[in-house]
Amino acid sequence: MQTKFMLFAIALNILFVTTLLAEKTDTLPKNKITETELKAAYITHLDSVEASINYQTGEVILPGSFASVKIPKGFKYVDVKDTKTILFDVWGNVPYTDEVNALGMLVPENFGVNKDLTYAVEMTFVDDGFVKDDEAKNIDYDDLLKDMQASTEESNKELRKMGYSTAELIGWASAPYYDEENKKLHWAKELKFDDTTENTLNYAIRVLGRRGFIELTAISDMSALNDVNEGIPPLLASINFSEGHKYSDFNPNLDKVAAYGIGGLIAGKVLLKTGLLAKAGLILAKSWKIILIVFAGLGGAITKLFRRREKEAL
Repeated sequence: MQTKFMLFAIALNILFVTTLLAEKTDTLPKNKITETELKAAYITHLDSVEASINYQTGEVILPGSFASVKIPKGFKYVDVKDTKTILFDVWGNVPYTDEVNALGMLVPENFGVNKDLTYAVEMTFVDDGFVKDDEAKNIDYDDLLKDMQASTEESNKELRKMGYSTAELIGWASAPYYDEENKKLHWAKELKFDDTTENTLNYAIRVLGRRGFIELTAISDMSALNDVNEGIPPLLASINFSEGHKYSDFNPNLDKVAAYGIGGLIAGKVLLKTGLLAKAGLILAKSWKIILIVFAGLGGAITKLFRRREKEAL
């Protein structure tokens, strides 16, 4: 997968690579650049980017000072600036809108932009308000799944009309679980995209707070489910809101209440933001950010344009 992605990244950065080679050779015509030279130039670029990234361990106060993360064993933290470099400059994803509250990434300790990818956990804060959880115990997740599958098919109809890839929501890879005591929610979906041979894993984590929630979303091939499952418990335990920002600090006289509850958090916003449309390449929601709890499959947020360039590079 890494070799394929490397070619894809080269295609996205063709002008950059050409400039690098021109500086080294002075007279090398663009049409004489070989695939091997392109690979070498881009690998040099990745090594340079990797050397510039400031990985952190220990306890990190997240941007905004409303939450912190105690970096779990086996992970390291990447700040917002370096996260943007990785997501946009290296991986070629579409930049955030101004509405996204980026918090950085958690990555495995052996992670490097110049290495084969395992996974990376991007974190953002969604300030939609206090998400009421009084319905959580009464949700029938089988019924919710059927509704989500129907919504996915309706969205597919529009995507087909526009010429985009479509997806089938196969089912829960891991059924939703809400930890009422710690106000943490997680679930996983199995998706089948019409342009891939292996089904896609979409793993979501939400940590609820007074004015919104911290969101983390995983995209990978289904074959990585066991690896993802092993990483979920320490990630869940590591991220917590600070005093004054916790779920229990909610003040109904001062704080906004979200327009949806636990069920809506799973089915409505998430369907639009982190699965179907992201994979298909439609960036529709203004508050949507490019997912990337990215695994070796690099599934999540690659647009149709990028897919076409990847094929051309191959």
